[in-house]
Amino acid sequence: MAIDKPATRPANPRFSSGPCAKPPAFALEKLAHAPLGRSHRAAVGKDKLKAAIETTRDILGVPADYRIGIVPASDTGAFEMAMWNLLGERPAEMLAWESFGAGWVTDVVKQLKIEAEVKTAEYGEIVDLAGVDFDKDVCFTWNGTTSGVRVANGDAIPADRAGLTLCDATSAAFAMDLPWDKLDVTTFSWQKVLGGEAAHGMLILSPRAVERLESYTPAWPLPKIFRLTKGGKLIEGVFNGETINTPSMLAVEDYLLALDWARDVGGLKGLIARADANTAAVSDFVAAHDWIDFLATDPATRSNTSVCLKFTDARIADGAAFAKAVAKRMEVENAALDVGAYRDAPPGLRIWCGSTVETADIQAMLPWLEWAFNAEIEAQKAAA
Repeated sequence: MAIDKPATRPANPRFSSGPCAKPPAFALEKLAHAPLGRSHRAAVGKDKLKAAIETTRDILGVPADYRIGIVPASDTGAFEMAMWNLLGERPAEMLAWESFGAGWVTDVVKQLKIEAEVKTAEYGEIVDLAGVDFDKDVCFTWNGTTSGVRVANGDAIPADRAGLTLCDATSAAFAMDLPWDKLDVTTFSWQKVLGGEAAHGMLILSPRAVERLESYTPAWPLPKIFRLTKGGKLIEGVFNGETINTPSMLAVEDYLLALDWARDVGGLKGLIARADANTAAVSDFVAAHDWIDFLATDPATRSNTSVCLKFTDARIADGAAFAKAVAKRMEVENAALDVGAYRDAPPGLRIWCGSTVETADIQAMLPWLEWAFNAEIEAQKAAA
């Protein structure tokens, strides 16, 4: 049976969870002022890098005594840098409820080989933070990019903790209200919520983290690209725009453009509101259809950026194959690009609802999701 296709498509069908959609204001010609062919150590380069740091501080509300650095290798590089420099002074607790958090567990347990207790939750669930010992160093993701599960708030983190909190916030920063007084290390990358270009990471350190850096020397050697101290003192230049390795000034210009757009839409509050509106549109769709549901089981911990969905219809014979076929149908129709679930996650879809996505595009995409589901059900029946 032929199934009618929706009449309209999203103006921008890009719903990838990384790299994510560019801001609606993006245009290549707006990058014309990038100082290409110039040293990043020249005054113009330093000024742009400092502007990226300080505008990030302003929009996110990062306290004045926290250091913000631009580091290589995206969020991964930033979080690895933090772990290799800071961990080992005391036991650690590693929390994981999705694939990237599980990756940090592997690095600590198998590579650094420090004393660590590992607490995990299945996809769609989250670790009970009330049972975490914050007198240890605690590593966790704020938002599970591959599971669609996020920390609801920082209430479980005590102000008088003895350990450090290391938070991978790569798909949370600029879309969620992060409690800076509860976070000692925060990392993210440009290519998530603000739709920037890849390869650059942000490393934010609290005064407590700086104190640890200057008072503790890890037992293992640190490669040059990871070093944050010299002679027992913080390398302040890293946090003033003097990057460890050469940054792309074109990517920096793109990030500055995204930050300007973020300010224009109301700063952090405006960015959060945009992501919340996108997720609400998906939530309304899920509530109206009994064959699909959120992977995250608790509404309080559902992500408003990487929204993960699962098919629940009993007629589906092979969940993984069905989900891939639905995503492929939507891609072929240019209705939704890159919405398949992450390879390590349960079968389903992952729709980026971050701030750079327009709610009108989410609303235009969802009828295509219904069309693709029904078309694949009919194809499955015909093949039986």
